[in-house]
Amino acid sequence: MDQRKKRGLARKVGILGTLAASGALLAGCDVNPPENGFFKLLRFGWPEGITPEATAMGNFWVWTWVVAWIIGIIMWFLMIFSMIAFSAKRAEKAGKGPYPRQTAYNVPLELILTAVPILIVMVLFFFTVQTQDKVTAMDKDPQVKVDVTAYQWNWKFGYDYVSGDVMGGSDYNGRQDDRKQQDTLEGAFDNVEEQKPGPVHGRSQTDLSFLNYDEIETVGTSEEVPVLVLPTNTAIQFDLAAADVVHSFWVPEFLFKRDAFPHPEANKSQRTFQIEKIEQEGAFVGRCAEMCGTYHAMMNFEIRAVSPEKFKQYIEFRKNNPEATNAQALEKIGEAGYATSTSPFLTGRKDTRGDVNTVDLNAK
Repeated sequence: MDQRKKRGLARKVGILGTLAASGALLAGCDVNPPENGFFKLLRFGWPEGITPEATAMGNFWVWTWVVAWIIGIIMWFLMIFSMIAFSAKRAEKAGKGPYPRQTAYNVPLELILTAVPILIVMVLFFFTVQTQDKVTAMDKDPQVKVDVTAYQWNWKFGYDYVSGDVMGGSDYNGRQDDRKQQDTLEGAFDNVEEQKPGPVHGRSQTDLSFLNYDEIETVGTSEEVPVLVLPTNTAIQFDLAAADVVHSFWVPEFLFKRDAFPHPEANKSQRTFQIEKIEQEGAFVGRCAEMCGTYHAMMNFEIRAVSPEKFKQYIEFRKNNPEATNAQALEKIGEAGYATSTSPFLTGRKDTRGDVNTVDLNAK
C-alpha cells in the first residue's frame, strides 16, 4: 500500500513538474511566422498584414488553427479506432464479453486526461495574452500622432504631432485647441438644436470640446473620399472620437479596429492606439465597422502609406500652402490625388439614392 502511494505521489509530482517546465519554456517563446502553402490556406481569407501587430495577430490565428487541426485529427483517429477495435462483433469473434475492459478509476489515465486539456488552454491563453499585449501596447514612442474624427458619414483626419526625426528639424505641433467648439465638418451637425434630447453623462450633446482640431486637416465630403497620408517605418498613434454616434475605425490590413465614441472619456472608452510601423508603401482601404446609419456602407477612407521623405514633403507643402487641397498635396509628391482603393463603392450620396451603389469595374 505504501509503495502504491509513493508511486501515485511520484506521478503527480512528475506531471506538476512537466507543467511548470512547460510554463517556463513558453515564457521565452514567440509566435514564429508560418510558411506559405498550407499555412497560408489556414488564414481563411485574412488579409496579409502591413504592420508588426497585424503580423503577430495573423500568425496567432494560423497557429491556433494548426493546433486545432492536430487535436481534431488525434480525436478523430481515437474515435474511429475505438469504433472499429472495440466493436461487439470483434469482441464476439475473440470470445470476449460485449463490453471492453473498463478503465474507470484509472488514476494515471484520469490525470493525463485532466492535464492535457489544462496544458492546451495554458498555451492558448499565453499566446493570446502575448499577442494582445503587443497589439494594445502604448509604449511604441510614436513619431506621428493623428487625430481621427468620425461622423455621419465620413471622416476628418488631422496631424496633431510629427517628430523632428521625421521632419528633419524641430517637432511639428499642429493641435489647435481654440477650435474645439467650432464646426468644421460638412453637414455633421445640421439642425443641432433638434438633436439634444438630454445630456450625455452630465454633459450637453452639443458640447464638442472632446473633439480635436489641427492646423493640417483632411475632411471627407460627399464628393471625395478622404485620404490619410502616413509615413512607412514610423511609429504612429491614432486618437479617435466620433462627432455624433458610435463609429469604428478599421483598416483590414491592420487586422485591427477600434470603436470611435462621442464623449470618449465620459463613455470610459480607450480612444487611442499605436502601431509600430507600416511596413510597405501603397493605398489601403479603410472603413467604418460599426453600423452607424443610412450611408454606413459608403463611409470609406484610404490610408496612403508613403516613404518618410515623401511624408515630410507632404507636411511641408500643406504647412506652406494652407489653401491647397489634399489632392494637390498628394500630386505634389508624385502620388495619385484621390483614393484608389475604395472602388467599387461610390462615396457620393447623391449618386446612391437609387438601386445602384457600386461601380461596374468591367465597364469601359
